[in-house]
Amino acid sequence: MNAETTRSIADRFWDESALPTIEKYIEIPNLSPFFDPDWRTHGHMDRAVRLLAGWAESQGVKGLKLEIIEPPDRTPLIFIEVDGEAPGTVLLYGHLDKQPEMVGWDEGLGPWKPVRRGDRLYGRGSADDGYAIFGVIAAIRALQDQNVAHPRLVAMIESSEESGSFDLPWYVAQLKERIGTPGLIVCLDSGCGNYDQLWLTDSLRGVITGNLRVRVLTEGVHSGDAGGVVPSSFRILRTLLDRIEDSGTGRVLPDFLHVEIPPEVEQSTRRSSDILGNELFARFPWAGKTQAMGTDSFELALNRTWRPSVSYVGIEGLPKAADAGNVLRPETAIKLSIRTPPTADAIEGDRKLRELLEKDPPYGAEVKWESDGGAPGWKAPTLEPWIAEALDDASKRYYGRGMAIMGEGGSIPFMGMLHEKFPQAQFVVTGVLGPHSNAHGPNEFLDIPTVKKLTCCIAEIVAKAGERGR
Repeated sequence: MNAETTRSIADRFWDESALPTIEKYIEIPNLSPFFDPDWRTHGHMDRAVRLLAGWAESQGVKGLKLEIIEPPDRTPLIFIEVDGEAPGTVLLYGHLDKQPEMVGWDEGLGPWKPVRRGDRLYGRGSADDGYAIFGVIAAIRALQDQNVAHPRLVAMIESSEESGSFDLPWYVAQLKERIGTPGLIVCLDSGCGNYDQLWLTDSLRGVITGNLRVRVLTEGVHSGDAGGVVPSSFRILRTLLDRIEDSGTGRVLPDFLHVEIPPEVEQSTRRSSDILGNELFARFPWAGKTQAMGTDSFELALNRTWRPSVSYVGIEGLPKAADAGNVLRPETAIKLSIRTPPTADAIEGDRKLRELLEKDPPYGAEVKWESDGGAPGWKAPTLEPWIAEALDDASKRYYGRGMAIMGEGGSIPFMGMLHEKFPQAQFVVTGVLGPHSNAHGPNEFLDIPTVKKLTCCIAEIVAKAGERGR
């Protein structure tokens, strides 16, 4: 491949074709099924699927076979096959379902309003993960336009990732003959520590989510009458939360939620934290004089990737402050999102968490852990020399700096399943979600120069996979 030609093809492809279509995609509020149980009736997911599939079919990719698979009891899947001239199979993955709107968008921005500001395209789904199918097709075109031989390519663009990819294992099982045995799996749904080099994700944390509910009364009563007699459901909730987190330090307390961090992970984390320095925590939109949970970038990086953490992401039973009367409320529930280390057993952790929270409730109150279940984390297999060299070379060629490796604090639930199904495969998990790009939050954006460079890198490593096959 000629690097300048590849770069020119990617630039033109994104500017003239991909970006205008992504803008149309941003306008569609195709929330993931977990957030829109009536997604079929609303029809937004169907619109998004057909927009992206129709665009892909119109791009003149030689040997392209595209099918929208949509059984009546499943979310739709865009399944793409492209014939190859070199031995082997490469599987590429992305998703198109979206997180909810979230509040706090800057003036002039909004979740369903595509806005270009300089090199950024704002809007929900732009970087998580609507760009994926465009990056796949653009990389294939960069190969084909230069007559570069590539392996057979299979792409799966799903519609339930933001709800835990509950349909993907079924699809992988049903399509196993058509998928084949990939030697390389490329996932375009991760992040990057900066926009200056190619970033590879070598681990993902698992997650346990659920509601912790405390009930002390069957109905609210006057606080002047009950205060000092009836225990507060909120205070009991605070007491229970002290069982799992040190409120002074944020350290997660149960041993069953911790693992021993491998030495090689500490080494790679040290290198990535040296690259990022203070940017690891300076990138967040801090309020006032709020500070990070420490100043050591290495320790914060381990906190983010290989240690458990607790976030309180929702609450029930509390009226708005302006609407609150002097009532001792009957119950309080709080939704927990507990990130677990990559190699921890999140399923067993969820079971033990229930035991820990529900036993011996203060004052005999009704306490329930309403679990959404646990999703496992994942640790990537060690890179073989050929793919490590190809990734580093591509990063230097298109970014000007070598590749960097770091774990991600979030979850991609199906990665462990794919690793189990295809244990011989090499994994390239990467993405464009860098500083301030704010997946799931307000002001999500796609960094356009980064997605163009990433497209070139994907084309390069697919070509290298073809060379290795021969």
